[in-house]
Amino acid sequence: MIDPQIYGPWAVVAGGSEGVGAAFTDELARAGIHLVLVARKSGPLEDTAAKARAHGVQVRTLALDLLDPDALARIRTLTDDVEVGLLIFNAGANSYGHEFVTGDMDRFRDVLELNVVKQLELSHHFGALMRTRGRGGIVLLGSLSGYMGAEDQSIYSGAKAFSRIFAESLWLELDPYGVHVVELVLGVTRTPAMVRAGLNFDIPGMNVAEPEDVAREGLEHLADGPVWVAGGNYDAAQKRNAFPRAPMVRAAARSMRALLGRR
Repeated sequence: MIDPQIYGPWAVVAGGSEGVGAAFTDELARAGIHLVLVARKSGPLEDTAAKARAHGVQVRTLALDLLDPDALARIRTLTDDVEVGLLIFNAGANSYGHEFVTGDMDRFRDVLELNVVKQLELSHHFGALMRTRGRGGIVLLGSLSGYMGAEDQSIYSGAKAFSRIFAESLWLELDPYGVHVVELVLGVTRTPAMVRAGLNFDIPGMNVAEPEDVAREGLEHLADGPVWVAGGNYDAAQKRNAFPRAPMVRAAARSMRALLGRR
């Protein structure tokens, strides 16, 4: 069970309405940590908040697209009067996938803005407060996509690669101040976003993780940064770092086509 004395009394979950974000919310509520939940969809957001309140914690919600220019300012209106001991950045699963040279540059910029810039803004703001207090934690949701290039996902994969290196650097900088940083790397996870993306979870031999399991694993290993690979995907992450790159990248692309039901 996560310790509210280190990571409380409040936590901010960006992308906290469904899937892994909702699973994090449930785990934190059970531990007695109050919550600020931020997500685009107000319906699922309020449903998740109601379930958390049933555990006896306070929950503040903000239906917000993090791409809005005033996103950080609006989050601060909900958090400046409380002590936030944990930030979970779980936004960005819904990504624009397209061949790069024929894609829409504005939509590519949105992928970078959400997965890189907004992650930096929230980590900068809450990380500074935690550093001053001498305690707290930051969980950045990563992906096996950040270990290898992929067709139609060049920007998203690149953003996740950035996130991993950023997490390692932030971990080094904040560790002397008692602030834990971990990038929680996910593989194929049965989330609503992945269902909407059309992933086939029934391919024989596929390792599919459940949101509740990876959220619990992430919280259990929050102090084991800078990177924790969840859902039994450690060997897969190691293999994706191997050389030579060309045959590995091509093989992974073939697997992804099968996953998406493409030829």
